[in-house]
Amino acid sequence: MERNKRKTVQGKVVSAKMSKTVVIEVGYTHNHPIFKKITKKTARIKVHDEKSECKEGDIILALETRPLSREKRHSLIKVIEKAK
Repeated sequence: MERNKRKTVQGKVVSAKMSKTVVIEVGYTHNHPIFKKITKKTARIKVHDEKSECKEGDIILALETRPLSREKRHSLIKVIEKAK
C-alpha cells in the first residue's frame, strides 16, 4: 500500500477540551441491506492537533495516520472554516 493513498475526512469540531486533541463529528449515509432505507449516521473521531489551533465549531480536514494513542488515528491537515 502506498503512503499517499491515505484517507482524508472532513468534520466539525465538537470538543477541544483536551491538550493537542480535538474531537470531530463526521456525518455519512448508510443503506440498509434488507429494507433499502438510507439513514444518516455520525462518527466521532479523535484528531491530533499539535499546535492546538482548533476551536469548537471549526470545520477541519484530517488525514489518516499511524496510531498516535489508543484512540487517535488521524492528524490535522488544515482548518477549512473558522467558527464564528
